[in-house]
Amino acid sequence: MRDVTTAQARHDLDVQPSPLALLLLGREADPKSERGVECPGDLPSPSDPDLVERARAAKEKLGDKVFVLGHHYQRDEVIQFADVTGDSFKLARDAAAKPEAEYIVFCGVHFMAESADILTGDEQKVVLPDLAAGCSMADMATAEQVAECWDVLTEAGVAEQVVPVSYMNSSADIKAFTGKHGGTICTSSNAERALNWAFEQGEKVLFLPDQHLGRNTAVRDMGMSLDDCVLYNPHKPNGGLTVEELRAAKMILWRGHCSVHGRFSLDSVNDVRERVPGVNVLVHPECRHEVVAAADYVGSTEYIINTLEAAPAGSKWAIGTELNLVRRLANRFADQDKEIVFLDKTVCFCSTMNRIDLPHLVWTLESLAEGNLVNQIQVDKETESFAKLALERMLALP
Repeated sequence: MRDVTTAQARHDLDVQPSPLALLLLGREADPKSERGVECPGDLPSPSDPDLVERARAAKEKLGDKVFVLGHHYQRDEVIQFADVTGDSFKLARDAAAKPEAEYIVFCGVHFMAESADILTGDEQKVVLPDLAAGCSMADMATAEQVAECWDVLTEAGVAEQVVPVSYMNSSADIKAFTGKHGGTICTSSNAERALNWAFEQGEKVLFLPDQHLGRNTAVRDMGMSLDDCVLYNPHKPNGGLTVEELRAAKMILWRGHCSVHGRFSLDSVNDVRERVPGVNVLVHPECRHEVVAAADYVGSTEYIINTLEAAPAGSKWAIGTELNLVRRLANRFADQDKEIVFLDKTVCFCSTMNRIDLPHLVWTLESLAEGNLVNQIQVDKETESFAKLALERMLALP
């Protein structure tokens, strides 16, 4: 029996791997995707007992040349080396306020590093320790899909009435589309202000890419009805909507969601109320509408932190957000007799955020200390200009 190689067998069967298959196998990269698949080479072993000291030494060697940003959802082992912590937009602004730093090491995910590159100076270099640290929500809206959606709106005769509002958790391409079409960016803190502004500019809003934040803001905060909202599915012809539905809608919600916050359910809320009598349920607005409706408090990551800081001793809290942050808050307030539990029984880390670990951070800092620029995130100038326009509109919101 002759020895048949994989390549020969593929040729004999006339089977070629699809681009998606190659992407999943790590043999190709999709430059328009939030997910990277390129590995940086030899990483330190996670079991290396000197990792903490190596990170500290490399950071000290770099001095003021490096500024490390740590998102709230990062592991504690990474957060300990962050110069500042916060949500994605706060961190990008912090980086812009540090022009003397040559290297911005963003311990977050890809779209966050893009935002930092957009807002920082040309001489500054933004670095993402692991290029595979993407965002499933941001991946749910590609530039091609959104352009096709705009064509659908145009054919329905409503595009001129629509103002796009894109969540910060989106790619630079989507931010640029938003800026080019007269829209603005929003965060989970200012989504209501962004929508109020948008409805002053037009009659309808195309909200990208998180359906839950859009729906919760419109219905819970602004008094719209669920009937005012329609869901655009990019995987269906015309988004799965009729012309009549598009013309009647006020909020055209993109079919996207956060893989972490989308896991929480009404059962989660009911269950924790039974398990922890007197508990306060505090959730992020990226959660499903029925979860938000059943919660006691709803707000951004910063709101969650501030609420727990102000909470009285002895109070009980179930938090619906990423587990790294919930654990950190539980430890932080344990000596104040505040009981803080995770909303769901199931462990729920942000898998892509967790790709930034101590070995990747050590490799990044040591490479930079040796003069080797690695994993730089760069947004092309045209995309940057329109994305920055959308971000500036957000900064100018009343």
